[in-house]
Amino acid sequence: MARSEKDVKYDETHPSGEKRGSIYQIVPPNERRMSAQGRRVSVVDDIFGEIKEGGPNYRNVGWLGTAVLMIKTQIGLGVLSIPAVLDTLGMGPGLVVLIVIGAITTWSNYVIGTFKRNHPSVYGIDDVGMKLFGPVGREFFAVVFVLSGMLGISISLNAVSTHGACTAIFVAVAAIIAFGLGSIQTLHEVSWLAWVGAGSILTAILTLTIAVGVQDRPASAPTTGVFVSDWKGVANPSFEAAISACSSIVFAWAGTPAFFSIASEMRVPELYTRSLLLCQSVVGVTYVVIGVVVYIYCGSFVSSPALGSAGPLLKKVCYGIALPGLIVSTLLFVHISAKYIFVRALRGSHHLTDPTFRHWAVWLSCTAGITLISYIIASAIPVFGPLVSLVGALFGTLMCFQPMGAMWLYDNWHKPRNARWYAMVTFACFVIVSGFFLMIAGTYGSAVDIKNAKGRTAPWSCADNSNSVPTNS
Repeated sequence: MARSEKDVKYDETHPSGEKRGSIYQIVPPNERRMSAQGRRVSVVDDIFGEIKEGGPNYRNVGWLGTAVLMIKTQIGLGVLSIPAVLDTLGMGPGLVVLIVIGAITTWSNYVIGTFKRNHPSVYGIDDVGMKLFGPVGREFFAVVFVLSGMLGISISLNAVSTHGACTAIFVAVAAIIAFGLGSIQTLHEVSWLAWVGAGSILTAILTLTIAVGVQDRPASAPTTGVFVSDWKGVANPSFEAAISACSSIVFAWAGTPAFFSIASEMRVPELYTRSLLLCQSVVGVTYVVIGVVVYIYCGSFVSSPALGSAGPLLKKVCYGIALPGLIVSTLLFVHISAKYIFVRALRGSHHLTDPTFRHWAVWLSCTAGITLISYIIASAIPVFGPLVSLVGALFGTLMCFQPMGAMWLYDNWHKPRNARWYAMVTFACFVIVSGFFLMIAGTYGSAVDIKNAKGRTAPWSCADNSNSVPTNS
């Protein structure tokens, strides 16, 4: 029988003064054990090993905190490109693609929860690769996960750069802040920042939505004459533009790889599905409403990132409101990517949960290394829209589609073969095949977009990469 968080009570025998969230509160008495010295209570976790009082508690995220962390890994950067995607594909096809990819990634995220329940020792997608494809699969997915995380951070840093000063300086300052906050040890301690970040980015895009609705015309529209939005029900894009737009939508839903780590730190893992459904519902409604409203009012004059659609003044206001959310997106990518390397480096050692010198040295080295490499990528490719598409195509599908289809087949291949089984096998194979198609075609389309991007700035440049400063054309 699944436990609920209401079932989690303080044990009357715990030492006085223990606060909520200690292992005396989250671990049932029959799952505790005393240390060899008989002086501390601890619990042995399949991933983190012995979690002790006095060390970092890696199993203390509630179901609502889990949902907020999931929401923040999804809503942050992808939503800023959705109105432009609708302009490329047209309103009808764009919404269909948005909803279909959202449904597939929701299923993929659900498979993560069931796979982790069946295999409690799985921490990240590299462990999945080990089970499915052996050591080669493990190393392949490890490299892909870390690279995708660093590129995600680089996009966050790129979006933060609103050209109030030299763009390179902005990226560096954002990277330093992300390193400091991303070095907080547990997701439970980070979850309150996720609340701030989610509220920040939602407030910013709602402000943008209201602004484009009440303004006479979008910022990039002609300043003379009567403005009439030229939004299209169905567009006629080139193959490269269409598949690149689909890749941007994949990126918008591509928080999936982080769900492994988030689920691993849940207080009550049985409530994973509840958190997931809340997350995907909030994200889906937000994407549809923001995308439709902004595109209807702006038409082909919508900007990417979308915060630039309301004009220079309101753009600064929206970016100011969104800044905490963008920084939280960055620090979450730093934390989760670094945590993966940290756990893999120290797994099976007492240094993983004991606050020893090696523990801190490895942890801070991981967060600093991830941040530094991401800063270099962000400075070297200072283009927002095409970079979103490239990451969505190259890593989004590879982290959200193919592995989850293979995971379902791995766990269900030997089950009784009835009509439902055949239907699910067909669907899992469809997810795998569609993932490969989007990955190959989307990478090509995104590469073409980057090559042809207008207003591209030079690496490590002080030029504006967010179109905040008007240019003469």
